[in-house]
Amino acid sequence: MKETQRISKLFKDLFEGSPWIDVNIIDSLKNISAENAAKRVLPNQNTIWEIVNHLIAWRLNVLQRVQGKVIKTPANNYFEPVKNVSPIAWNNTLRRLKESQDKWLKYLDKLKAAEMTKVYLCNKMTYYEHIQGIIQHDAYHLGQISLLRKYF
Repeated sequence: MKETQRISKLFKDLFEGSPWIDVNIIDSLKNISAENAAKRVLPNQNTIWEIVNHLIAWRLNVLQRVQGKVIKTPANNYFEPVKNVSPIAWNNTLRRLKESQDKWLKYLDKLKAAEMTKVYLCNKMTYYEHIQGIIQHDAYHLGQISLLRKYF
């Protein structure tokens, strides 16, 4: 199996498969209502919804980086209060998360191994490090989501 295929498998497993951490993103978000996703269960901490929006934004940020675009990270690090907390808005957020996954898988399907050694000039990290980093980022925030779910 090629390295790009192994990376794609990691993306798929963490998103909706069977990763070694025994939880995945989709199953962890399944059956969470808009009300619970928007609930701030710990003071001064992010809601599940804010975390999911943060995941989407960073997934798209890094995807653009590894496609050669220079991206400036906002001061809020993509953590913003959710204004519309309706069930429709929550479903739209989940759809956008799935779309971010589809975009990554499409990119990884076409990625050549040699491209992973390219360097993103803003931080001097390779595309490989960015790709592995977004997987780690997803897993980190999945842990937060798993913890917050216990409050419902």
